[in-house]
Amino acid sequence: MVVHRDLKPENLLLDSKCNVKIADFGLSNIMRDGHFLKTSCGSPNYAAPEVISGKLYAGPEVDVWSCGVILYALLCGTLPFDDENIPNLFKKIKGGIYTLPSHLSAGARDLIPRMLIVDPMKRMTIPEIRAHPWFQAHLPRYLAVPPPDTMQQAKKIDEEILQEVVKMGLDRNVLVDSLRNRVQNEGTVTYYLLLDNRFRVASGYLGSEFQETMEFGHNRMNPSETVASPVGQRLPGAIDYQQFGGRQLPVDRKWALGLQSRAHPREIMTEVLKALQELDVYWKKIGHYNMKCSWIPGRPGHNEEILKNSMNDNNYFGEESSIIENDRNKPQNMVKFEVQLYKTREDKYLLDLQRVRGSQFLFLDLCATFLAQLRVL
Repeated sequence: MVVHRDLKPENLLLDSKCNVKIADFGLSNIMRDGHFLKTSCGSPNYAAPEVISGKLYAGPEVDVWSCGVILYALLCGTLPFDDENIPNLFKKIKGGIYTLPSHLSAGARDLIPRMLIVDPMKRMTIPEIRAHPWFQAHLPRYLAVPPPDTMQQAKKIDEEILQEVVKMGLDRNVLVDSLRNRVQNEGTVTYYLLLDNRFRVASGYLGSEFQETMEFGHNRMNPSETVASPVGQRLPGAIDYQQFGGRQLPVDRKWALGLQSRAHPREIMTEVLKALQELDVYWKKIGHYNMKCSWIPGRPGHNEEILKNSMNDNNYFGEESSIIENDRNKPQNMVKFEVQLYKTREDKYLLDLQRVRGSQFLFLDLCATFLAQLRVL
């Protein structure tokens, strides 16, 4: 996933068919699970409070803020945050100080403030924006209909598009092999660009692909549900967004990431380090609540003294110079992972373990043992 970080009207272009194209990815970055971004960049009038403040941010929330500013500018003809004096401008942005014109509709007056919430944890998300009544009103079909499943499309190679790419001078066998192994190169990029363009026309995912989606949805229902479904009573152009908009035709189940706790962060980190000590895991401090860890199964007692010393430190960690992380002669069964503690919206704390390298099965075994050692989660 990519975060743009410089969304503004100047970077939104229209092609010959009036399709919106996002341009200028010079400040964009790739988002990685469990990692934050911290670069302060972008145009000040469109930048989120956390960006201009130099705080850590995940990515999508800063683009949502910029989209809120763009929406305000399109509907009002002015910017919500504007001042010739940069310190004053930053003060307005950080305080969320702006006014909504009275001519805005009730839907817009509800949507914009939720996109421009200073606290990124409370700010509206993309799925919430798509579900908002203002967004769904008079929604064009090409936006309401879910695009084809790219993972499913990747499993089958389109012969016609393949021939088009081969005509450009690329080797057919190399291209097919790259597509099957999901290798990114100039051939596969060209192939998927052509494939994407095909699905944008009405005869593509707006026609047969959408029909397949409808049929798939009805096939998953019980006969009684199909008869009672209100979808069959709608007009031909009407679409039940809640059912088809997110491509989640089965019942949507709530999944929780990581391990959640209401205990104090200090208590959580104390128990985490105790558990790591019991498992003979080496660690290195990256942030206040972030560690890089390595574990070698079957080698107990090697780091006991350092772990005891670091537990006596007020910050739970020893000096980085005392951390054991010898990269020489690494065993093949070494597992490296990161531990990160987050704060969630519900005033809970979430502990996330992310594998960096090593056997997936050994990592899962370590996680199970680690979970059994914890006393506060």
